[in-house]
Amino acid sequence: MTDSELFSRPVIGVSLSSRELTALSLARGQIGELVRTDFDREGDPLGQIVNIINSVRESGIDAECVGIAVPGLVNRTTREIADSTDFPYFVDVDLKSELARAVGVSVAVENDANAAGFAEYRLGAGQTSKQMFYVYLGDGVGGSFIFDGQIWNGTSGFAGEFGSVAIDSEGTRLESVASSAGIISRTVERMFQDSTSDLSRYGEDDLTIKGLVEAALNGDDLAVMMLERTGVHIGTALSSVINLLNVDLVVVGGKIVEAGEAILGPIRNRAEALSFGPSFGDVTIVAGSLGESAAALGAALLVSRK
Repeated sequence: MTDSELFSRPVIGVSLSSRELTALSLARGQIGELVRTDFDREGDPLGQIVNIINSVRESGIDAECVGIAVPGLVNRTTREIADSTDFPYFVDVDLKSELARAVGVSVAVENDANAAGFAEYRLGAGQTSKQMFYVYLGDGVGGSFIFDGQIWNGTSGFAGEFGSVAIDSEGTRLESVASSAGIISRTVERMFQDSTSDLSRYGEDDLTIKGLVEAALNGDDLAVMMLERTGVHIGTALSSVINLLNVDLVVVGGKIVEAGEAILGPIRNRAEALSFGPSFGDVTIVAGSLGESAAALGAALLVSRK
């Protein structure tokens, strides 16, 4: 599909997370403004998705279809959500059909890391790649493979579950230390021992990834150390991807990459130390360029191809 065909259909992309919903339109070559709304975990999840779709429609977009990016495993045959920590009430539910009835247009459901990775491949940091791996660092840790312009799904659609990669002999999973909650938990354990750190001004429940990144960019030693240790964990897992698949590009997305080299440098250094030399020589590791719009944009791009 050419770019002109890809952008010709008016579509809406929606990204779900445990904290907020985001949505945007894609029509006539134009990407609409990102719409955000807090997600109420006690409210009606389906109704909240319908509401944000209607908010985008109010801008004048007569969407032909809607793409939904979900943090969870999406079965490539049934398109049902097989597993989702953040949205357990959607597991084994025909979300695609329920939403289509509610909004009156066709709906496609995709894993959020796959959607974000595809957006980076088509419109972001991955445009020069032929064999790309995308890493998402957020509430969870995900990944996606984009090979020769296509998402590689694996047998059932579950390929790219980067957060499940073990990083030590005890079987510690990457997601437990590199998700937002994992990073914050490890930092909180240390910050009350260091009264000289800017982070000590935060209460135990107040520290966020944004606050950690800001402190690191301001040169706070504790914040820099925690990002470095996180980068080591990520680089350890990433070396397996590089060794096994010889990709030419790794794009790292999520709010934490706003820290720049404070997180990317340790990732590269650890990956290089553990990778087969010639394979590491083939790969470039960069930050994503689409920010928080990546998953919603990817959902729109993917549904426009259906």
